[in-house]
Amino acid sequence: MALIQTSLIWVAYAVAVVLLLAVASIFVFLYQTPRDRAASVTTICIFTTSVLLATVLLMPVDIALVSSTSLSSQGRKKDWATPERVGSILYTLKIVYYTLYSLDALLCLLVVPFTYFWYEEYDEDAAEHGEQTAGQRFWGAFKYTIAFVVFVVIIFLVGFFVPFAKQAKGDDRLDLDYFKHLLAENHGERALSFALGLLMLIGTILYVLYTGAGLALLPVAMIKSAPSISAPTLAANTASQLESNRERQRQLEGRGEGRHGGLDPRDRRELEALVREERTLIRRERLAAESNGEDRHWLVKTWIKIEAVFRPLKLIGGLLLMVLALLIFTSMLITGIDKAKNSICKAGCGYILGHINIFQPLNWILVKSSKVFPIDYVLFLLLVLFFFCSSVVGIGAVGIRFLWLTIFKIRKGHTSPQALLLATVLLNLIVLAINYSVAMVVAPQYATFGPQTFCDRQPLIAGAQPSCKDFPADIKPCTETATNHYAKDVCTPSVLSTFINRVTINFPFFGVVLFWAQFAFLGVYLIVFLTTLFKTPRLDQEQIDRDLEEEEEEGLLASTGRRFNATWQDITGRGKRTYGTTDTNGERS
Repeated sequence: MALIQTSLIWVAYAVAVVLLLAVASIFVFLYQTPRDRAASVTTICIFTTSVLLATVLLMPVDIALVSSTSLSSQGRKKDWATPERVGSILYTLKIVYYTLYSLDALLCLLVVPFTYFWYEEYDEDAAEHGEQTAGQRFWGAFKYTIAFVVFVVIIFLVGFFVPFAKQAKGDDRLDLDYFKHLLAENHGERALSFALGLLMLIGTILYVLYTGAGLALLPVAMIKSAPSISAPTLAANTASQLESNRERQRQLEGRGEGRHGGLDPRDRRELEALVREERTLIRRERLAAESNGEDRHWLVKTWIKIEAVFRPLKLIGGLLLMVLALLIFTSMLITGIDKAKNSICKAGCGYILGHINIFQPLNWILVKSSKVFPIDYVLFLLLVLFFFCSSVVGIGAVGIRFLWLTIFKIRKGHTSPQALLLATVLLNLIVLAINYSVAMVVAPQYATFGPQTFCDRQPLIAGAQPSCKDFPADIKPCTETATNHYAKDVCTPSVLSTFINRVTINFPFFGVVLFWAQFAFLGVYLIVFLTTLFKTPRLDQEQIDRDLEEEEEEGLLASTGRRFNATWQDITGRGKRTYGTTDTNGERS
């Protein structure tokens, strides 16, 4: 029975990883620009995104596996959960975590930068004339990547030789087996903890800016996305307007051919306006063709059709996600206040919370749902994916910036290879911050021990496990500060929570910054949410045209939905043509 349950969890994870490979492929093909597609960039982005998603989804697997060893209704371990079996499960999880985190670090700090410079080094003219070889291109990319190699080496050397946190080590409040275990580590574990903490710190800055904004934008965008026309209808209308525009230009040009001095001032102004309008219509025609999926990869075309089919559900989905986002906001705020007030040793150990002192709704929901497997597993999985999707939306909305300067913009069908690679690195770092936030703030007790409980009674037989089958009042939830002699044997913390707590105890500076950054995250979410909630969406055609004039390569239809009566037109690819043209003021005629 034990083998079946643990195997099912790993099988479910393996199936999810395979599905994530398809999701990562669709994500990359949706966002990259078709004209500058490079095989190396596409492959690295798909692989890196798949590893990222696999890392994110390992957290619910971790919690499900350690929870499967406990019989929560009686506050004891299951009969098969011997220390050897539990140790084997934890060892397997550690191997998977080490593998994924090592892959993330390798991809983020070495492979992706090398791919970026490999793409930048390509000179089409030189390659066509045989003046640039693969070796020259490789060396050009490698010499720029050396700086990242040096950075990685420095991180691990500093982590290897940095001393233990003396304040935390001498704190009597940490004189418990759980915390002693976190402080007793070798130099290799310390180096890994330091590197993980530093990357998590960098990722938290990005997490505050991008995920905080995306958590507010994603639900509101789903609710308020309602452009006035479908892509096929826009294409049909634009073709009609372009034809009328050019016919009028021919009439004016014919009128001026036989006249001395050319056209009079009024006709000349009208012709100039028609020329400007023609450029706008040509851009709009190209935009409609791209948003309709023409000349695109078959994956993108399929995704567009699927989006059109499920578009009527966007309003309901947006409302549900908004409720979930507000619940997350409330839960994080409560945990933040609880940690600031009731932490065991405050800043000295990175605001570790021994147990929850204030009712926390999201944590309570997950613990209660764990009574019926796999409801809690599915809910926690959706929660983690919501954070990841919010990060993607935030990067797409804010763009890749340095201070106030926008370096790259992330748009569907218009993202350059360089921007796609940089966005992948940002997501890589943000995933580390998501792991901290979810495990330590969003649902701390559930993410550490899941639904595990222990029996706070003496056993009837000496040496046996205590059982509270007939004494439910004595069943207590597992916490880090549980002092019962049997809690040590019954309560098994998740591997991820152990990693993170080891970082914050041994390097309290990381814990302090990571903790207070959660309040900054809540502030960004609140500002963006209120701003987006009361801001009228830009739906008029004139605004679309202004955006097109400002940026040739950016499009509005590629990143937003339509109203419901345009859905069938987008699915079939045929729109109803509206005849007529527009004058220089944008009025229909």
